[in-house]
Amino acid sequence: MPTFDRFDVVSVPFSYTDRPVRQRRPALVVSQPAHEDATGLIWVVMITAAENRAWPGDVPLADPRAAGLSIPSVIRPAKIATLEATQATRIGSVAVAEQRAVQTAIRANLA
Repeated sequence: MPTFDRFDVVSVPFSYTDRPVRQRRPALVVSQPAHEDATGLIWVVMITAAENRAWPGDVPLADPRAAGLSIPSVIRPAKIATLEATQATRIGSVAVAEQRAVQTAIRANLA
């Protein structure tokens, strides 16, 4: 049985590209539960502070607290990762409008 649903907000260890450090960061699960069931893996996209420089396709979170976050944040669909599901902890969820915006951004990046 999968641990995570699509569009759960999770806390995961993300590596920094410019430093050999891993820190727990928020991310959004974008894979289907069947993928986790079959492989033990989840696909996630990064969530970052809204004060950071914007990237094309960023999706603002209307309610960061519902997502389990304490500061204004954006979902960054351009930054995707595959992780062992055991490394993630669920902390929240996002609204349907944000789910749709993330799906649109991912499709645009894969087209």
